[in-house]
Amino acid sequence: MTTVVPPCELTRKAIKWISEQRTETGKPFAALLEEAAMRFNLSPKDMEFMERFYAENSGTAPECD
Repeated sequence: MTTVVPPCELTRKAIKWISEQRTETGKPFAALLEEAAMRFNLSPKDMEFMERFYAENSGTAPECD
């Protein structure tokens, strides 16, 4: 059985994963963003959001509507 996860939750998990990987691995943000897109099945719109989010914030998880 497949569990449907809301897109907002996937984005939140991706942001958390990127933040953890940045501190643990020191990989560049662009590489982590690409890997997160594949790992969490993010759309181009989600990736644009995450780029803006990281540019404007410290990397804390956004609120879901």
